[in-house]
Amino acid sequence: QVQLVESGGGLVESGGSLRLSCTASGFTLDYYAIAWFRQAPGKVREGVSCQSSRDGSTYYTNSVKDRFTISRDNAKDTVYLQMNSLKPEDTAVYYCAVIAQWKITTLQRWCISEEADYWGQGTQVTVSS
Repeated sequence: QVQLVESGGGLVESGGSLRLSCTASGFTLDYYAIAWFRQAPGKVREGVSCQSSRDGSTYYTNSVKDRFTISRDNAKDTVYLQMNSLKPEDTAVYYCAVIAQWKITTLQRWCISEEADYWGQGTQVTVSS
């Protein structure tokens, strides 16, 4: 069974840190670009960060630059999102997603497109002020 399972969400105070994990099963991540999206209450889902499988290049939406870091461990088929200096506006449900690398033209374009081959179920991140 193909699936992505996220973990690591929770409640944290403003300025704190969390690390989200997303583990793939039923397939290997080697040839997939990876991404984290989020959806806050009453808002559309947005691409937070993406990473190419070809060269490891990354994209971050402006609001998380220098605070969030996307990474992968292909040996464990796991994707991570390290989130530091969290702010209340980071509160959202966070989803990991993957797409076959050959399907994307530019990383940034994919990161804002919300297209994916597989999605995780989402994990809640709440940042208190």
